[in-house]
Amino acid sequence: MSPSSTSKDAPPPLPEPLRVAVADSHTHLDMQSGTVEEGLARAASVGVTTVVQVGCDVKGSRWAAETAAAYDNVHAAVALHPNEAPRIVHGDPDGWSRQGARAGGGESALDEALAEIEALAALGHVKAVGETGLDHFRTGPEGMAAQERSFRAHIEIAKRQGKALVIHDRDAHADVLRVLREEGAPERTVFHCYSGDADMARECAAAGYYMSFAGTVTFKNAAPLREALAVAPLELVLVETDAPYLTPAPYRGRPNAPYLIPLTVRAMAAVRGIDEDAMATALAANTARAFDY
Repeated sequence: MSPSSTSKDAPPPLPEPLRVAVADSHTHLDMQSGTVEEGLARAASVGVTTVVQVGCDVKGSRWAAETAAAYDNVHAAVALHPNEAPRIVHGDPDGWSRQGARAGGGESALDEALAEIEALAALGHVKAVGETGLDHFRTGPEGMAAQERSFRAHIEIAKRQGKALVIHDRDAHADVLRVLREEGAPERTVFHCYSGDADMARECAAAGYYMSFAGTVTFKNAAPLREALAVAPLELVLVETDAPYLTPAPYRGRPNAPYLIPLTVRAMAAVRGIDEDAMATALAANTARAFDY
């Protein structure tokens, strides 16, 4: 084996294909290497036949909508990432922006961005509003008001447009659940890259929220996440990559892509004590129901 084939920058090899096709419920094709066609073909070759392309800012959300319009097996989610909202308002250099930091435009700039997100959310091939939510890891106290205002606005957009809501929740479990209770969650709400424990999974289940598990469920130090998966109702469980991030074991740290979903599906099946075909069948049905496609 050549040194390059094991480089931390090298794409992992194709896994054994799934026998039952599934969807990657959350990915960022625009951040991955290669063309969209190449990424979709590689995924389809191992049984990942549908992807949800997620926008994180206005530019990325436009791209998600355009890509979903061009490919039948791509569905779009559009939003301002939680770390994008304070950047728009305050010019926060630690906010999420592939366009680089720039001077903040204040509340009116946030309103303008939200208006464009709503216009995109109204499109038929856009199936969700997200990823939105709260991130207490990357945004400090000065940015939390903008984050929460943006989150509440996205909840209302999802409800007005009849779309699923895709939640980004990083180190903010209690506050995310509080805002959802206060605003009233949309009929279909998905916790992307679920990161809570078993108690939170029970709370999400009681509210009917979907929980989407990423490659993190395969990490050695993720026992609480596996405990959450074990108690989550099977009909509320999804799978995702969040590619190019969160590559499942044994390739943690290398580039992620939708074609690696089978590794996570098999790990999830092992946690649930069911065979991979049963796991994949449930995941496929759940994702179609969550995103209404």
